[in-house]
Amino acid sequence: MTGKTLYTVIIFSENTVGLLNQITIIFTRRQLNIETLSVSPSAIKGIHKFTITTFADQDTMDKVVKQIDKRVNILKAYYNTDEDLVYQEIALYKVSTEQFMQTGKVEELIRTYNVRILDINESCVVLEKSGHYEETQALFKELSRTIGVLQFIRSGRVAITKSKVERLSDMLSTMEKKLQDKQGITNGEE
Repeated sequence: MTGKTLYTVIIFSENTVGLLNQITIIFTRRQLNIETLSVSPSAIKGIHKFTITTFADQDTMDKVVKQIDKRVNILKAYYNTDEDLVYQEIALYKVSTEQFMQTGKVEELIRTYNVRILDINESCVVLEKSGHYEETQALFKELSRTIGVLQFIRSGRVAITKSKVERLSDMLSTMEKKLQDKQGITNGEE
């Protein structure tokens, strides 16, 4: 990955069928691998937020975001580096109850890695860890080495900007003001 930076692309859109395919095609054409992908409703009613991570250079990211922004159903797309964001991932680990209890280090493991036990039964224990990739991966390695992991899943990145408001909020406020100004001019001319 020489010369490549991990970028987080944040896209706001309406919830439209086929939009994810349109977005992924843009990455594919630029030969960019999507590292993580998360989609959820945003803080603004009716608007969804895509959070995508990829390794690229800044010039490529500028072009990708401009292409995404041109799509009809996209309200706004932009990218950030890790320094601009507060972000997390969540990971779930399933381990054998017998092996988990035999380690004798359950409390130490929970305290060291800030782990939550989500479910425990006679056959397995499901653990949850949230954090950055390196943190969730460190726990995976530790569990693999000491107990053995039966199942493992990690979510895509979820992220918010460190700025006071979301960029989409600024854009929508500007658009609303322009619309009001235009309507005021139209109403004044009548």
